[in-house]
Formats: sequence, C-alpha cells, structure tokens
Amino acid sequence: MSSDIRFTDFKSDKQPTWCPGCGDFGTMNGMMKALAETGNDPDNTFVVAGIGCSGKIGTYMHSYALHGVHGRALPVGTGVKMARPDIEVMVAGGDGDGYSIGAGHFVHAVRRNVDMTYVVMDNRIYGLTKGQASPTSREDFETSTSPEGPKQPPVNPHALALASGATFIAQSFSSDALRHQEIIQKAVEHDGFGFVNVYSPCVTFNDVDTYDYFRDSLVDLKEEDHDPSDKEAAKDVIFDDETEHQGIIYQDEESVPYHERHGVDEDMSVIPDGAPEGATDLVREFY
Repeated sequence: MSSDIRFTDFKSDKQPTWCPGCGDFGTMNGMMKALAETGNDPDNTFVVAGIGCSGKIGTYMHSYALHGVHGRALPVGTGVKMARPDIEVMVAGGDGDGYSIGAGHFVHAVRRNVDMTYVVMDNRIYGLTKGQASPTSREDFETSTSPEGPKQPPVNPHALALASGATFIAQSFSSDALRHQEIIQKAVEHDGFGFVNVYSPCVTFNDVDTYDYFRDSLVDLKEEDHDPSDKEAAKDVIFDDETEHQGIIYQDEESVPYHERHGVDEDMSVIPDGAPEGATDLVREFY
C-alpha cells in the first residue's frame, strides 16, 4: 500500500456512459477517494461489478476488475478474496442486481463475513432496462410496466443484512460527497464484510426519489448520537419506515473476517502443475 496515491490514480481513460446527472458518478468518486485515503492503490485493488447501470464501473476505474453476470458479483468477489487475501476487494452493484437475482448470494456473503466492501447503488428503479420497478421501489411507484405500482412492499436490505449476521451496515447519499466518502472509507477499513447501500438517484426514470427528495429527507445518524455498536438501536433505525437515514447503522468492532477465522492467509492464485500430493491415493479410495 502507498501513501502517495491520489483518487485520480483510480480513474481510467474510459468515459462513463451514464446519463448526465446520474448518482453513480458521485458514488464512484467516493469509492475512489475512500480507496486512496485508506492507502490502497490500483495494483492491489480488485473491483467486481454485476449487471445494470453500475455494471461497467470497473471499466471506469483504473484497477484490476471484472464485469460479471447478473447477480453474481459477490461470489466472484469472494473467490478473489479467498485466492488473494492480501488485496483490497470492492464489489459494486445496483438494487436490482443485488437484491433480486443476487439476493441469495448477498445473504451468504454477509454471513461468511468475507473481508471486502459491497457498495450498492440504490436508485429504486431498473435504469438500464428503461424504468421498471426494482426490489426497493415504493409500493405505489408507477412505471410503464406497473402503472398502478408494484403493489408489494420494498425489500429492506439492511434488515436482510442484519438477519444474515452482518458486521457492518451503512447507508450514504452519493450527492453528499464528503459524508459518502467517509462512510465508504469506514466500510473499507472494517475487518469483515462492509455493506453500504448508497442512495444514487436516477435522473432519467425516477422522478420521485430525486436529489431534492433525499436532501430534504435524510437524517444523519452522526447528528443523532446513534451508537452503531448497539444492535438494538440499529434495529430501531432499520425498521423505521418513516425516515431516510445516512451513516453507519451497525458495526461489530469485534468482527473476525472469514479468511482469519478459517486460516486462509496464503496466495492461492497460482496453481502448481500436477495433482496435489496424495490426490491419487484419495481418488483410489472410491474405486
């Protein structure tokens, strides 16, 4: 790791194709700044993304990267961290990618407490496929495919994370640049699975959950004297359906990440030639 890295070192020469004003610009800037501030650099960073507007973020960031398939970014990130526990792994996705087809992988990545950061760009809509309701859309949110709204309650990602044994749960707003960076940085520094749901407004298809809406509605937990180590207090925040929060909701300071708990501390990315020692004898036991 280096102290001479600037966040601009994480910028690639590829120009994002996101809509002008998309919240993902701010989300990505905060990710890059957090990585630089924690002493990481592109040579020791691996960014994994799934499908959706956020999917090409690895192209826009200068680091090792993989653009995975829909809902499967977390298994890839887990594999990278197990093979190379020495590098920084950051997984990025959207509310559709993470809480719909990827929900099962989300639960298991959380409960394993893999030492990586998961940043979800939550715009409460499917933006890339032109504006359908997503898992986090409001029950009465009108779209072209649900003109009367989805008529089902939205997924509560924080409740899902807490029930799965999360050791770090947070929420940020992409437009609140300094606070967003601070929260992502705390997630990176956390020993274990750092989960941050980011309000990242879609300016093209969502005219309800807008920048103005979040600016007017957000309550910062840091200004509310919230204790993130208090799980009961975290539950109160998570199940408060009347308030939009930002900040660190819950953090287990005693968290032990998966690779330490299971003794995975060596570089396993290089596979030696030939079968492992004793493999032939093991196979013969079944014949």
